[in-house]
Amino acid sequence: AAKAKWPELFTGVEPETEAWILDNMRTVRPVVETGYENLLLVRLLLEMKKPNIQNSSVVPGLNVEGILENWSKLKPLIMAEWGAKKEELVEIFGKVRDDWMEQDLSSWVGANRFYPGTADALKFASSKIYIVTTKQTRFAEALLRDLAGVSIPPDRIYGLGTGPKIEVLKQLQNKHEHSQMSLHFVEDRLATLKNVINEPELNKWNLYLGTWGYNTSSEREEASNISRISLVDLSDFCAKL
Repeated sequence: AAKAKWPELFTGVEPETEAWILDNMRTVRPVVETGYENLLLVRLLLEMKKPNIQNSSVVPGLNVEGILENWSKLKPLIMAEWGAKKEELVEIFGKVRDDWMEQDLSSWVGANRFYPGTADALKFASSKIYIVTTKQTRFAEALLRDLAGVSIPPDRIYGLGTGPKIEVLKQLQNKHEHSQMSLHFVEDRLATLKNVINEPELNKWNLYLGTWGYNTSSEREEASNISRISLVDLSDFCAKL
C-alpha cells in the first residue's frame, strides 16, 4: 500500500532494505491504532534506512525506540510534511487489500494468522461475543469466516467507521439484553483501555490488557499498576471465553 501511495520513493529499493523494513514493522506495530498508519510507518522506516530520500524533519537521529515512545507526536508532523490525508490513506490501504482479496482470496487469507487457540476459543465460546476492531468490517468478517472458520453475526462486528471503541462500548452496555450480564473488554492497546477508564459511564466494564498482543513491556508494566486493568495471557483468554 505504501508503494501504491509513493511509488517514486520505492522504485529500486533493494530486497535487503524491504526485509529490514518488514522486520522493524513488527517492532513498531504496537503503535498502530488504525491500519492506514502502517503506510506512514513503512515510509518513515524507508527514510530512516535511506538517508538520500529523506523528506521529513523528524528522521535525523530517529530510531525504532523513538517511534515507539513518540508516535502520537511524530504522526501529525510527518503527515503534514508529506501532505498525507487520513481519508486518502484509509482508501488506499483498503483498496490494496480489496484488490488482493478479489484477485487471490486464499493467498490474502493465508498471509494472516490468528494467535494459537483463539479460533477454537471463538468457535466454542460460552460467552456472547462482540468484535470491536479498527479493521474495516469486511476484512474482519473475511478473516473470521475464511481463516478461523468462525461465524459471528454481522451485527456483532463493529469495524472501522462504526465509531470510537468507547462509543461502541456504551452502545453495547446500554442494550437491554445486556443489563444483567457481566461485561468484559479485552484489548491490546493500553491507550484504549485508559480512554475507557476516563469515561465514568463505562465503569461497569471489566478491562483486560492482552499481553500477547501489540503492546510493549513498559506498557504491560504500567497496566499492572492500574487497578481497573487486569493482565491476561493468551491461554487464560482462550479459557475465559
